[in-house]
Amino acid sequence: MLTEDQRAECVASLLESHRTKVQGLRPSERFPQIELEDSYAISSAVADAKVKAGARIIGHKIGLTSKAMQAASKIDEPDFGYMFDDLILNDGAKVPFDSFCVPRVEPELTFILKEPLKGPGIGLIDVMRATEWVVPSIEIIDARVTEPRRIFDTVADNGAAAGIILGGRPVRPTDVDLRWVGAIFYRNSEIEETGLAAGVLGHPAMAIAWLANKVGQYGTVLEPGHMMLSGSFTRPVHAKKGDTLHADFGPLGSVSVQFT
Repeated sequence: MLTEDQRAECVASLLESHRTKVQGLRPSERFPQIELEDSYAISSAVADAKVKAGARIIGHKIGLTSKAMQAASKIDEPDFGYMFDDLILNDGAKVPFDSFCVPRVEPELTFILKEPLKGPGIGLIDVMRATEWVVPSIEIIDARVTEPRRIFDTVADNGAAAGIILGGRPVRPTDVDLRWVGAIFYRNSEIEETGLAAGVLGHPAMAIAWLANKVGQYGTVLEPGHMMLSGSFTRPVHAKKGDTLHADFGPLGSVSVQFT
């Protein structure tokens, strides 16, 4: 367990990386005795600093929910972070490459709630009942800390959240079998990844259930109107300057983003 001063040192380093877009030393290397509770406390403190600077929390993101993502990250359990209003981008957005340290992109589904969810005891049906829309999305992730990252580092770094592009055709949660929602993920017209949403814990709604139960331990409620990113069902694709990333969700439409 870290002291308050050690946690504050990690918070300051992460905030500096957000400002400069230069990766900082990962917390697990700086303090090998770090525990997961420390990491979530660090992430919360960074979120508090962003809110004090004017950002607004609009939901959460869940990461590392599929075997593809766990294998790519060499981490074997999910994590979560906060989503802020300044991370929302329009479909087809052009974003400056220099606004990130090491940007990568992932296709996933975003759940928008109409009812609150409070764990423990939340299951798939609870999530389906509480969800108003499911929206095709691309998430931008960005490692503000050096490799090789461990679960302590990704959690402290807010699950690497760096942007979300919403698009395609939003659907009601019962309009389609969400397990079979697929995506073909292109970089500059070349297929980089393909996958099915069932890769996320067997059903993407189960990621939202996991989150509700996880944050429920701390008395946190998933609020109506909030967005919940359920996690990628493909490996992340590295973005280079000039790249256009395009996710084709078939009947649910498509989403794209360009790095300039």
